[in-house]
Amino acid sequence: MILRLFHVVDVPINFKHIVHAHSHIALLGWIYTALTTLIYYAYFRGNPISKGYRKLFWFTQFTLIGMLISFPITGYALFSILFSTLFLFASYWFFWFVNKHISTDQKSSNSFKLGKAGLWFMVISSLGPWALGIIMNTLGGASIWYRISIYFYLHFQYNGWFIVAIFGIFFYILEQHNIEVSKRLFNKFYWLLLASIIFTFSLSVLWTKPHTAFYTLGTLGASLQLIAFWNFIKMLKPINLGSFFSKQILSLLKLSGFLFIIKMVLQFIASFQIIADDIATNLDFVIGYLHWTFLGVVSIPLLVFLQYFKFIRLSKITISLYLVGFFLTETLIFYKGYIQWGKENLSENFDLFLAIASFFLLISIVLIFWIQLKTKLLKTVKSPKTS
Repeated sequence: MILRLFHVVDVPINFKHIVHAHSHIALLGWIYTALTTLIYYAYFRGNPISKGYRKLFWFTQFTLIGMLISFPITGYALFSILFSTLFLFASYWFFWFVNKHISTDQKSSNSFKLGKAGLWFMVISSLGPWALGIIMNTLGGASIWYRISIYFYLHFQYNGWFIVAIFGIFFYILEQHNIEVSKRLFNKFYWLLLASIIFTFSLSVLWTKPHTAFYTLGTLGASLQLIAFWNFIKMLKPINLGSFFSKQILSLLKLSGFLFIIKMVLQFIASFQIIADDIATNLDFVIGYLHWTFLGVVSIPLLVFLQYFKFIRLSKITISLYLVGFFLTETLIFYKGYIQWGKENLSENFDLFLAIASFFLLISIVLIFWIQLKTKLLKTVKSPKTS
């Protein structure tokens, strides 16, 4: 909200510093924390290892709070880099924790295969931040390798770690209801999905106008991901999801699936050189695509799963406000990209409209917090001894 207000009113803070805080906390504070919480709850909540996990959890939160405070004040500097580095070690700690404590029976499950693959992509993505330090000290921030390292990190975060882990949580819910899926279809879905993630990284470097082979790999990766999702849909056809998902949850899962299809179609279109050269250099198209993924494809199922496992409560008002804010901001961002692509004049009130649209997202999140606080206060009043 602060970032959007920069272009509407005078905000006496550094814009770039807030951008760094926004990107780090959105990905690591929100998505990483939500995913790791769901993974721990799914596989380890009944195990006597909560003390070790509690230390890991609070150490991770310490690094996140450090980034939340240091980035707005200093940007990329000593303390923000220190907390970012400590977070990487915390993520490696979580990777080790999961692989050490997972039971033999769970190792062979479809859900954990996806969860483990997602965690591997998380580890692989961290090569990007490690490379940044080397590049800054040798080639400098103006080097194309600097941006490639950032895109490498982002790609294997949102296409790899986030999306694959979300599929893993979904399959975990199916397993909890003793639902078996076709082994053949699952294996096709699993390997096609992983291959598509590797190949579609080439889409992240098309702005450098590389060799034609990179465009071909991008098209191949985007095609494989569409085929993988088609196999996923075929697996779900015989399953009555409405028997254990509420209407609201099922509707939101279908919506996130639709958003994922749009994302994959955009990937496919952007892999062709005649289009890629225009899209890859249009910052608003890139930002719109990333927000479509983070706020739609990833955040909506995360909210759904957190409600399903009773971590949060989503009312019709909160989810409606969230969706209004999401679709309005996306429409405006892509509209700006289209206007700039066509070299037309942007409306004078565009920044104000974008700030107002973003306000819907803010209100939705505040209401979710309020519902949680209200529920907790009511429980405390009803059972003071357990408070």
